[in-house]
Amino acid sequence: MDGKDALDGAVIAVAGAAGPAGRATLLRLAEAGATVVGADADVERLAEAVDAARYAHGGATVTGETVDLLDQPATHAWAERIEQEYGRIDGLVHLVGGWRGGRSFAETDLADWDLLEKLLIRTVQHTSLAFEGALKRSDRGRFLLISAAGASSPTAGNAAYAAAKAAAEAWTLALGDDFRKAGGEDGPAAAAAILVVKALVHDAMRAERPSAKFAGFTDVKDLADRIVGVWERPASEVNGTRLWLTEKP
Repeated sequence: MDGKDALDGAVIAVAGAAGPAGRATLLRLAEAGATVVGADADVERLAEAVDAARYAHGGATVTGETVDLLDQPATHAWAERIEQEYGRIDGLVHLVGGWRGGRSFAETDLADWDLLEKLLIRTVQHTSLAFEGALKRSDRGRFLLISAAGASSPTAGNAAYAAAKAAAEAWTLALGDDFRKAGGEDGPAAAAAILVVKALVHDAMRAERPSAKFAGFTDVKDLADRIVGVWERPASEVNGTRLWLTEKP
């Protein structure tokens, strides 16, 4: 089963859809035949990403909505609107990101934690709680978190970032356990999985730093391909797993 078959007619929500990874993901999901609903706080960049996916894949349904994912009732309302309009939700791809770090452990600024806790943990909590029921009702529900290798191998200057990513991973694995228990003896019908990268790279970064190697980085287009690929595998195979797109630390 290729990506087109796996996602034909599926309804996929993308949180953090306006950045380079979000833009690539909208394009790839639309190409695979999905109805795609993106959300982001940046209105202009979201509109550009949605328009690009629509233009590249004429006839594809790609929409965008400004949603404050730090507002739990608003996030729940977003999920409810999607299910009411399209009758189903088959996936939530969590691409909300952010980075703060320092030169050493002693120089860690806990204000960085305050920000990263919101961006990297709270948005995962709100989206997972909002979409969990619909994903269970789907015959191919997937909750996908994009994480970083640093969560498993934190460095001194990245304590806040690594700890936030690790917490988001733990939360996602707990959702996977919920899916496992709901499936009973038949195994999970839905899956929660973590795609782990070292870091992401895109064409604009390469243009800005033409001599940089970006060793071990994952191109956002390759990430989008791997996201689509999760739907090509059985839920029981990917649920509660870390899927490594870079070398394990």
